[in-house]
Amino acid sequence: MEGANCSLKVNRHLLDPKFESYKLSLDPLPCYNVELDAAVAEVTLRDDQYTLDHMRAFGMYNYLHCNPWLPNSVFYIDQLKRVMSFTVTLDTAMGKPIEVFRFPRDLNACDNRLCSSMHFASAQWVTLSDGTGTLYIIRIGNQSDSLSGKWEIMFNQELGEPFIVVHSISSVRDELHVIDVLLLSVEKDESDIEGSGFHVCLEWVSAARAQNQENGEYEILKRRKLFGKSVPHYAAIEPLGNGVMMISYKPFRFIANEKDPHEPSEDEKMDEDNKREPLYNWQQTGEEVTLTFLLPEGKTKEDLNIKFLPGEIDISIKDQGTFLKGQLYSDVDCESSAWIMKEGRGVEVTLTKREPGCTWAELVIADKQGEYIADPAQTAAIAEKLMHLTSEDINPNPESEKPPCNAQELEECDIFLEDSTNLCRFDGTHLKATHVVNLGSNPYLFTFVATPELMPCFALRHDVDALLWQPVSEQPDNLWEHIATFNALGYVQASKQDKKFFTCAPNFSYSALCECVRRIFIYRQPTPVSTELYNRKEGRRVGQVAKQQVASLETTDPILGFQASNERLFVLTTKTLSVIKVNSTA
Repeated sequence: MEGANCSLKVNRHLLDPKFESYKLSLDPLPCYNVELDAAVAEVTLRDDQYTLDHMRAFGMYNYLHCNPWLPNSVFYIDQLKRVMSFTVTLDTAMGKPIEVFRFPRDLNACDNRLCSSMHFASAQWVTLSDGTGTLYIIRIGNQSDSLSGKWEIMFNQELGEPFIVVHSISSVRDELHVIDVLLLSVEKDESDIEGSGFHVCLEWVSAARAQNQENGEYEILKRRKLFGKSVPHYAAIEPLGNGVMMISYKPFRFIANEKDPHEPSEDEKMDEDNKREPLYNWQQTGEEVTLTFLLPEGKTKEDLNIKFLPGEIDISIKDQGTFLKGQLYSDVDCESSAWIMKEGRGVEVTLTKREPGCTWAELVIADKQGEYIADPAQTAAIAEKLMHLTSEDINPNPESEKPPCNAQELEECDIFLEDSTNLCRFDGTHLKATHVVNLGSNPYLFTFVATPELMPCFALRHDVDALLWQPVSEQPDNLWEHIATFNALGYVQASKQDKKFFTCAPNFSYSALCECVRRIFIYRQPTPVSTELYNRKEGRRVGQVAKQQVASLETTDPILGFQASNERLFVLTTKTLSVIKVNSTA
């Protein structure tokens, strides 16, 4: 993958090495239930949607949506094609969800329909998908309009295969009002014979109109596609539309030619080059480097010209120009270097190292046309030196001071299956990766919005903790800023085998996860205690306690949606919207 490899910078001041554990609290959590007029428009997976990517993208879809600019408002789409809005004004007097928009077409007529999806690009703009392949851009009036009035369609167009909306932004660029939106689909891939037979398409669509035309029509400016082999955990557009950031198990690449989505990438082209017959072979000892190749048919030693320089080599063939030329990995002794003709058309070039014992990593710097052949004696010597680090037995010598790692002692949450997961930033102009972070030992946990004007945050596991990261596109040297920590949450969540959704409050006061049915677990940040507590083992006073609470829904219907505000948790099931009061309003 192209791009500069970089790393995430952890803020040590946000870590608590003395954190002990979460204490189970039996304090009651007020829970209010609102019955829905119509069931949620859940779309189950079809028989042809059998891959893990289909399950991640559509089977585990969060049907409850939040408006970050109205934190106690949530939205869902019901079976009557209505977008329903629910806002909490008073916990003890819950209202009913109200209709703010209705899709103008019959959604059930589409055989390959996906779940309807939405995302708030700003406080006034929403992007919607009906699940049949049509994108809607909706304008909301003032706050009262968004609560009681219906939204206004400013753009709707069928874009092709069904998709879901992943992320969207609203910005003003070059006197144009631009709506950028990311659309995700899982498409059949006939060329993928050995894999699942599908690929993931992440399309970046930009629609715009003149800024001074309030009622002007929006037109699509650009459509760019990213293709990959796994559903991204996280994908978001930068606030000014200059790039895209994503976390994915397998790499993605932009496709410049939309007509040919299988056009090979630079990496694939390089792989094809590596499959070709090498132009030459080379091997080395401690004192010499030997290069061998074949002359073309009809050529003799009189047609060959080889020049030795201390740090360079130049091999050319008459009427065919340069065969090999460039800077050598290290200097050679020109007087001791020579070449001879072997049987047939073979040529052997011997280069004497100026620094005996120096191991060359390559013959000619940046040249990929040759193949290195390791010396069997040298390979055997290296293997013998490493013999003490390997064994067919788990622990052949228990009395050893440094026994090898015993994999059986690892707990399940310590085993990272997705060891090639990467965090990438793609430039929107050149369509190339500019920053790449390998997240092999830092699994992705969840996404949430802390500040509506900024990109969504994401949480990663670091050791046993969950660290929260805020993407900051304006800081090229530090694109991802560590903003908060949930102590030991990375370890705790790994034990929840049935977890479905995971999130936290925008002010980081608590995190919460829910299982597929009924149970919700809440983990609060450490807070001061009113009474004096002592740690018996260490004999010290405990000034703060982190509480864990468990809530259980009355219904046994599966949980379809999960959102958090600073004060409340919103839990959506098929026919009920439950509101759990977590914090009192400050």
